[in-house]
Amino acid sequence: MRILIVDDHEVVRHGLKSLLEAQNGWTVCGQAGDGREALEKAAALKPDLVVVDIGLPRLNGVEVTRRLLAAAPRTLVLVLSTHQDEGLVREILAAGARGYVLKSDAARDLVSAVESLRQGRPFFSAQIAGMVLEGFVGRQAAGGASDKAGPQLTDREREVLQLLAEGNSTKEVASTLKVSVKTAESHRANLMKKLGLESIGELVRYAVRNHIVEP
Repeated sequence: MRILIVDDHEVVRHGLKSLLEAQNGWTVCGQAGDGREALEKAAALKPDLVVVDIGLPRLNGVEVTRRLLAAAPRTLVLVLSTHQDEGLVREILAAGARGYVLKSDAARDLVSAVESLRQGRPFFSAQIAGMVLEGFVGRQAAGGASDKAGPQLTDREREVLQLLAEGNSTKEVASTLKVSVKTAESHRANLMKKLGLESIGELVRYAVRNHIVEP
């Protein structure tokens, strides 16, 4: 079992590596500290399973999961996060993650979660499982209506949103995305219009509220 660990805190990565490599036959084949590095490492190392945090710089865990699984659908993705927001959990599951473990439960649940995914079964920390079940029952009682509100952003729009919210200039966004400054400016203008935002401050608040960047 080859595992890639993705978290922006080095001490967390080292702790997870020790925990995982204590299991027979499990090897941490690589580590990444941000979302873009994660995709590069996944493409190069072809891990069987990726443990990914949601609050990653440069490209968040939801986007990493979407893109990773689009390129390598057989890869297993296990989320390790501090967030307990039902909407965010449903979003990451829709992106293709098979498990969700709270960081506070990692010492107890991480090994069991990886083993469960390896055997083809999903895994959730107890609090997450209860929350998802309650949300599902609530939506069924309401007639199955979706509570997902707000404009639907494209992959590129979410990418631009995160980069701007992290404090990158339009020129830096263009450099990161390998597009012209004019194209980056167009993406920024279209994004602000679509979200009904008038300032970068409002954009940052939107990104934090929707767990696209960490506060």
